[in-house]
Amino acid sequence: MPTALITGVTGQDGSYLAENLLRKGYEVIGMVRRSSTVNYERIAHIQGSIKFVNGDLLDQISLIDAIKMHEPDEIYNLAAQSFVQTSFGQPVLTGETTALSVTRMLDAIRIVNPSIKFYQASSSEMFGKVAEVPQSESTPFYPRSPYGVAKVYGHWITVNYRESYNLHASSGILFNHESPRRGLEFVTRKISYGAASIKLGMEEKLSLGNLDSKRDWGFAGDYVEAMWLMLQQETPDDFVICSGLTHSVREFCDLAFKHVGLSYEDHVVVDERFFRPAEVDLLVGDYSKASKVLDWQPSTTFEELVEMMVDADMALLEGRLKGLS
Repeated sequence: MPTALITGVTGQDGSYLAENLLRKGYEVIGMVRRSSTVNYERIAHIQGSIKFVNGDLLDQISLIDAIKMHEPDEIYNLAAQSFVQTSFGQPVLTGETTALSVTRMLDAIRIVNPSIKFYQASSSEMFGKVAEVPQSESTPFYPRSPYGVAKVYGHWITVNYRESYNLHASSGILFNHESPRRGLEFVTRKISYGAASIKLGMEEKLSLGNLDSKRDWGFAGDYVEAMWLMLQQETPDDFVICSGLTHSVREFCDLAFKHVGLSYEDHVVVDERFFRPAEVDLLVGDYSKASKVLDWQPSTTFEELVEMMVDADMALLEGRLKGLS
């Protein structure tokens, strides 16, 4: 039975990856920070099948101890300060948790067992002010947020350790991937939750930022399979994982509200407080390398993703209303 250690196991990607690996027969080790407020909601249905180990990406000794204790064959580094807007207000914390933490984990692998296969969660936010459309593995990076800058560091330190110490270290440059498990601070979940709230009469308006911002959106459940496939390759490498299509925030709103029989134009309010100091206007990827090398492609359409998220939030809020009645 192979063993995988996942940082960020309680997050959206961590929960889908843990499910995927358990189905494949892995022993899954979830690394969590020692805290009185750890939220296991996303993995509650599989919590009994996961072993947990305390560790902190800011503390290298805890990473070394976790690796020594559980002897993983694979490590998936998904933990980070991952909300772009927050990175402008907390740039130093973002740098510590999203950038330098990658070095700590890679060095822990180098010290304990260099044969461990490592996956780094890179991001399309690294492309930022895009140099070309669509973006591929060879597109230059031009990050437009402290989060994007931190991810560029994490990406290049992974390449550096791969080439310096011959580690099996790969990076997945994932474009926006969403699901019903996405946090409410992210615009896609904010929209699906808002549409459901308004449909049920709980709210009247939804405040959003730049409706014309365009992203390449896919389903997180599809993308975690690509993470696993990268670590099954004989040679480590970097791969863009995306849908290959771009849609605006306005389109997401239109589909979400139409799905519950409403018009977004009657309810969505543009609020400049939600605009980024430096905006990324257009992201769309090219996953042809992943298709060729990994035999991977997305299986969930944009429309299916939006409807899935709205349906989940309708069920969630209807359940809460019944509980109050």
